[in-house]
Amino acid sequence: MDLSYPKKEKLKSKKRIEQLFLEGKNVTSFPLKLIYLETALPDQIKVQAGVAVSKKKFKSAVKRNRVKRLLREAYRLNKTIVTGNTERSYAFLILYIGKEMPTYPVIEKQLQHLFKKFNAKTNAQIG
Repeated sequence: MDLSYPKKEKLKSKKRIEQLFLEGKNVTSFPLKLIYLETALPDQIKVQAGVAVSKKKFKSAVKRNRVKRLLREAYRLNKTIVTGNTERSYAFLILYIGKEMPTYPVIEKQLQHLFKKFNAKTNAQIG
């Protein structure tokens, strides 16, 4: 069980991010929203993920970066919920859509719920 978040698994391609917003499907578990798209990824990577926080809701860069750190940490510790249940590869963008500064337990609980919804939705599409 690998709980790292290496550079290969980070979503950095501008083209892929634009493609996510144009063609991606989404799942929501307030205050989080997951936009995902099935795509071909290099080196047997199952998921490339990125996080985003609205500048409109968090004006201070310090607060925005704190929320992004919480999201990345929760993703790193819970990514096995997704990677263990799928053979296909996806690009993920996890958005924080709430207005208040979150705590880690809230983010982790909602992220786990979000991933379970994602698994149910993608497994229903297969079968």
